[in-house]
Amino acid sequence: MSKIQQEPVRRLPRAQRREQILAAATNAFARSGFAGTGLDDVAAEAGISRVILYRHFESKTDLYRAVLERATARLAAATDVEVGRASAQALLRWADAEPAGFRLLFRHAAREPEFCAEVDELRAAMVEEVRARLTESIAAGSWADWAAQLATAVCLEAIMAWLDAGRPAPHEIADRIDRAVDGVIRAAR
Repeated sequence: MSKIQQEPVRRLPRAQRREQILAAATNAFARSGFAGTGLDDVAAEAGISRVILYRHFESKTDLYRAVLERATARLAAATDVEVGRASAQALLRWADAEPAGFRLLFRHAAREPEFCAEVDELRAAMVEEVRARLTESIAAGSWADWAAQLATAVCLEAIMAWLDAGRPAPHEIADRIDRAVDGVIRAAR
């Protein structure tokens, strides 16, 4: 009979462990949202115990807020380009690289009463950037407001649908989203 040897527990530096937990929590929360995800789910995803989880975060709410802040910061870093086609393509690239973060922000957190204000603020900032860009082709006013809101919604929902469909034709999706947004802009003129 051979003895089963247990692998030694690997201790990570605090910052590295925190990042591991945030990445795992992003995946767990992106699957089921805040209400549908327990700390045991996050701990299992991270391959750690709840005790280790509580060494880094006081509560599930604290963890969720940290995950949202991380996703928002990563989104901002990935899309720090001029508004227009380049920003839509940067958003698409970020969603492709970090689908859990995208789903967390624009599907789950947007529907969570306790957290939707942060996502509403993010979305409002996106709409404002689009509105400023549209003043070149649409006179300021209600149609520009409508187009900015709709173009942002079309872009976000098109990316979400693309992720949910299994990311078909990744080399074509940016052009397809551009055409859909162009249709909104043409309709508003």
